[in-house]
This record gives sequence, C-alpha cells and structure tokens, in this order.
Amino acid sequence: MNSTNNDTQIERAGMPTDVSIITTYRCQMRCKMCDIWDHPTRKNEEIKPEDLEMLPKFKFANITGGEPFVRLDLEDIIEVMYTKAERIVISTSGWHTKKILKLAERFPNIGIRVSIEGLPIMNDDLRGREGGFDRGIRTLLSLKEMGINDIGFGQTVSNKNSHDLIPLYELSKSLGMEFATASFHNSFYFHRDDNIVTNIDEVTANFSELIERLMKENKPKSWFRAFFNLGLINYIRGNPRMLPCEAGTANFFIEPNGDVYSCNGLEERYWKETMGNIKECTSFEELWFSEQAEQVRQKVKTCPKNCWMVGTAAPVMKKYISHPSKWVLKNKVKSLMGRSICTDTVPICSVGQDPLQGDLRGGNNLISNIQASGLINDMPDDERLKLIDEIESENA
Repeated sequence: MNSTNNDTQIERAGMPTDVSIITTYRCQMRCKMCDIWDHPTRKNEEIKPEDLEMLPKFKFANITGGEPFVRLDLEDIIEVMYTKAERIVISTSGWHTKKILKLAERFPNIGIRVSIEGLPIMNDDLRGREGGFDRGIRTLLSLKEMGINDIGFGQTVSNKNSHDLIPLYELSKSLGMEFATASFHNSFYFHRDDNIVTNIDEVTANFSELIERLMKENKPKSWFRAFFNLGLINYIRGNPRMLPCEAGTANFFIEPNGDVYSCNGLEERYWKETMGNIKECTSFEELWFSEQAEQVRQKVKTCPKNCWMVGTAAPVMKKYISHPSKWVLKNKVKSLMGRSICTDTVPICSVGQDPLQGDLRGGNNLISNIQASGLINDMPDDERLKLIDEIESENA
C-alpha cells in the first residue's frame, strides 16, 4: 500500500481511541449472569504480550477477561500497554488481592475496577463464590491505603440486585471511590441468551433514584454518569440508543486468541463477524483499514441491537458531547431548583445515524449464543471440565 492511499484511508476511517483487551476466558468466579467461566480458553491459545506491540496509540485501554489476574504474565501485558495508552483500567473480581497489590506497586497510575454485584449476601450469591464481597472490598481498601487513586467498583444490574444499587452508590461515596453501572446483556462474550430485565418498573425506578443523586453532586463527571444511566433505562425499556453505536470505529475489542471484534455485545442470532486477527497481519493498519474491517463497520451502522455498555457509549458521548451536555445542563438546573428529573422520556440524539440501528429487528432465536466463541467450539467436554477444575484449584 503506498503512503498516499494509506493517508486517504486513515482520513476516511480514522484511528481508534479506545481498546478493550480480553486477556483470557479463564475465571475462578461462577457468576450467574455470565458463563465465561464455563468456557475457558487454553493458555497456549491466548495472546502474548509481544502480540500487542503492533497496536497503535490509544487514549484508553481496558484490560479484562475472564479474570485477568489468572494470567501469570499480566504485568508484562501492562508494561507493553503503557507504551500504547494514556490510561489503563483493569476490570477484575478483586479475588486476587496479593497479585493486584503487587501489580499496583509496580504501576501506581493503574486503574482498578472491581465487580461487586450487591451487598455481601447478594454479591456472593450472584458471583458464585463465598467471600467474594469481602475480598473485593479488602482489595480496594488496600489499594486506597497504598495511595492508588484510580480505583472503584461497578455493579451489573439484573432482575435480582437493583435494590442494592443505591446502597452501593452511597458506599462508593463514603469510601471516596468511583462507582460504575451496567445492565446485564446477552452476547457471545457472556455466553448467555436469557439476560433480560423483566421487572422493568422496579429496576428503572432504582436507576432513576441513582440519577437524582448523581445530579445533586458537585462534580460534572457525575452529571454525565447520570446521562449514561439514563441510557441504561432506555436500553432496559427496549428503545433505540440515545446516541449511535460506532463500535469498530472509535473502539474495538481483542479476543484472547487475537481476533478483533467491533464490540463484545454481538450475538450470532443477529450477526457476528471478526475484523481480522492481530496475529495474522504485519501491522495494525493492515487490519484496521482492510476490506473486512470496513465491511464490519458497515454492519455496525445497521446493527439491530440496542446495547448500551460503557465501552461503546463513552466514546460517542465524548464525540457528540453537545448532546449529553444539553441534557445535563437542563437537568442540573432542575436539580438545583429541587425539581425531580423525568426519566420517562429520553432524548434521541440525531447525528446522522441509520434509523435501522438498534431497532431490534429479526434475530434467529434458534441459534444459541453458548457456542458462539470460536475458541471453545473445538474443545471436547472432558478437556473443558478438566481445565475448569484446574482453574478453580489454582485460584482458591
């Protein structure tokens, strides 16, 4: 490819600003809303730190799994990514306290987000391991004592735990930590096709209360988090996204085997297509500006799913900042005046997106998401079960 054509393609497609690296599908937890743990990856199939050296520069990188801290070379991965990204956040269960603290000592600017699904009994029930809440909080408190600033926890809200949303938010405030939220989704990544909020009124009421409290804070970051949570209400109600999805343009995901996907919310019953594999190209630009990658971006523009996850919502909230800002300004004034914030209607921000995107059309319900990951399709049950037992014994 000559430099002129390459420059033209870069101008057309643009380089991504955010990346999520799924380091492994091995995990010691047994979460009820996520079956990653039941479909582990083979260690020898997982990307190595040197595989990531071809990546470009980013503003943000999320290191996730599975459980990233089951990898013995995680520090090497972080070392490579600090040459690539301005900010790095690791998503973890918080189970491996000693490993997490050791890594934070070496990389004091690291971000750590611990998944906590409720107060102790609810958390341990949903995450399937007794003592999970205690380990997670102990990890966070230890990081805080060390002086690590970019720390916090996040809750994935489902039918069972929305009543703990406000208590966890207040706990995060009292500890001086960040608090992130999500709604459970279906996708090949989670190996679930039944993650659907059915007690909609109760769950959205709890999100509405969270929005009220966020808007009363003095931090603009909290006000925009309120807008993000409005998007979760909108998603739960089955409406199209408030802002378009530009997955595969502003951000992308790398699978444990090196496959690159536009997002981790894909479902085979709708569509699921890789943009390429970082192990099979000589440069990232070769993959990013390929015909296959462009074909995926075109499919994203008319993707029927209405997902609202931080990985794909945050980049477009920043890109089209004037739209969230209008909502924030209007509702901050209402909050200051002591008036309640209406969450019954949400703004749909028109920025030229295709009207087909997020309309929930079609979808072959006969196709299961459980076998959607190419990494586990050829793994015999006896090998898979043996690997699960090994992971549990190694990460007790």
